[in-house]
Amino acid sequence: MHPFKKYILDYNPLNDEEWKHIKDCLKRKEYKKGELILKSGKICRKLYFLEDGFLRFYLLKDGETVSKFFTQSPYCFTSQRSFTKDIPTNDNIEVLKDAVIWEISKKDAFDLLRFPNWSEFIRKLIQEVQFYTEEILEEAQNDTAEERYIKLLEENNPILQHAPLKDIASYLGIAPQSLSRIRKKYWNSKKS
Repeated sequence: MHPFKKYILDYNPLNDEEWKHIKDCLKRKEYKKGELILKSGKICRKLYFLEDGFLRFYLLKDGETVSKFFTQSPYCFTSQRSFTKDIPTNDNIEVLKDAVIWEISKKDAFDLLRFPNWSEFIRKLIQEVQFYTEEILEEAQNDTAEERYIKLLEENNPILQHAPLKDIASYLGIAPQSLSRIRKKYWNSKKS
């Protein structure tokens, strides 16, 4: 079964006719570690499905990269504001682990909304993304960087396997040196 079809079926049913139309819109691309899928200043005109790989969404601020969040496969992604409003994005989407990605043009993604199951899938996906976004913001506002890092460890989050420490530090909103101190303190407490 096509990995994107399997992914959609995890959200809701899909009949053969709907899948045929969706499949006809898909284009497969491979990206290597370090490549940018989307660069700040460009308009995002694609909805993506990450079949395999690991991605980082980041901003450039005062010449430094600031990690917003990470995406692991399988998952759908886009630069939501840019995609929806046809405005240049502030996001950069970087491949941290070689990736296989299926792309659907904005026009095709919107044309497919005539199919009830695709429309329902997109609605559920948007709700899920909003939930995750709220969760990330809530954690950033209520938890310390140390608490957030420990949570990543306890959940065995793939961020720790695929993202360099400097990117994890910027995601937590701290300097790499502060992350080093947090890591040292955590591992020392485990030895005691």
